[in-house]
Amino acid sequence: MNQRTFVGVAALALSLVFTPALAFSQAGAAAGKPESPGWFIQPPPQRGLQSGNDGFNACTDDVVKYCTGLTAGAAGACLKENSGKLSAACKAELAAPRLAQPTPPCTGSPVCGNRATDGRTELQRVQWEQTMGYTFEYPFTDLPPAGGGVSAVDIDSKGNLWAFQRNAVGKPQLFKFNPQHKLILSVGDDVIGHNYKAHGIKVDAQDNVWICDANGSTIIKVSPEGKHLMTLGTRGERGDWDEAKGQRLLWQPVHLDFASNGDIYIFEGHANESPNDVDFSPTNKIGAARVIHLDKNGKFINQWYGNSRGPGKFAQTHGSAVDPKNGDVYIGDREEYRIVVYDANGKFIRTIQMRNLVCALAFDKQGQLWMASGQDGQFLKIDRDGNVLGAMGNGSGRGPGQFIEASYFAFDSQGNLYSGDTSVGRITKFVAPKK
Repeated sequence: MNQRTFVGVAALALSLVFTPALAFSQAGAAAGKPESPGWFIQPPPQRGLQSGNDGFNACTDDVVKYCTGLTAGAAGACLKENSGKLSAACKAELAAPRLAQPTPPCTGSPVCGNRATDGRTELQRVQWEQTMGYTFEYPFTDLPPAGGGVSAVDIDSKGNLWAFQRNAVGKPQLFKFNPQHKLILSVGDDVIGHNYKAHGIKVDAQDNVWICDANGSTIIKVSPEGKHLMTLGTRGERGDWDEAKGQRLLWQPVHLDFASNGDIYIFEGHANESPNDVDFSPTNKIGAARVIHLDKNGKFINQWYGNSRGPGKFAQTHGSAVDPKNGDVYIGDREEYRIVVYDANGKFIRTIQMRNLVCALAFDKQGQLWMASGQDGQFLKIDRDGNVLGAMGNGSGRGPGQFIEASYFAFDSQGNLYSGDTSVGRITKFVAPKK
């Protein structure tokens, strides 16, 4: 039995035996492990099309109104049928140009699977009791209206929050807010070009901002003032980074992070389409999710690959971070419900199995590891063995404190947590309890 099947069977079995209202405590102290909060089972939510797929970045609300529960292809046809009812932002998105060669679906790999048909969306979700005392609020009222989901946020050394939003062509996608949550800078397509699938964001030690376009195959470095500084990869040309050939292309860059010495780690492989892409992209011959390691000047050091379910492998790199204490590299293999840990040079250390989707990982100012559970709709404080120490978030949905997809997040100096939602155009602030 593979790991995906195991997780699915286990979750379904629990849902049959236990009612959603019944909570379970973790016997952590008795087992010599840190005490975890109780957890319970939440029924699967009704799901519309996830924002950012197939160019529907600005159509999230329209899909919910008119095309809930459809696959990406069917939702596209449904939107066209309802063209007279759509919002102006959605109409502009549908009229915008597309990538000439979209990424094909996965075949020929042990990690292939269709989330729309493999039953994962029907699984009941593990939810953790919220015991840490965080409250939530929505203070970023200057975020432009009628936009798509906010895929990622990060905070610079001055307390400014940067947000990366999935918007239609011609609309700004990168925003800077001051510590009082007021919008002070918008960066448009004239500076960064249009990002076809806005994904990860990271602020470096010099307060430069790096943004990942998963579908556009680029990572762009922007100055604190919003000026373009550098582009890694070639827009619209996905492929391998082959140093021997002088070919420095990217394939689905979803996130990046920095080591304490400034080294750069690029995490590639949003899902499991890569193995099939070798038949369509002449420059992508490796056919696997991967990690690219560069020094602080962008000089290539090494790379390593996934494309398997076994130990030391991964199907995707959706949630990833570098441990500030020892430089270990943590990969969130979202669909496999696991974290895979390597040392700084790519040597496999261990696999940590989780009860939730591993959508994003980050270390707070004290070096504590946290995880976003994606469509499970929570943020979990965990130790380096994966034990859940605390949780916040009201699960999946669009209501207060909920997320269609809890994604890349960041902490300020007071310990408050900030996150966007890849399917909702808002930023949530989780306010830390006063000590």
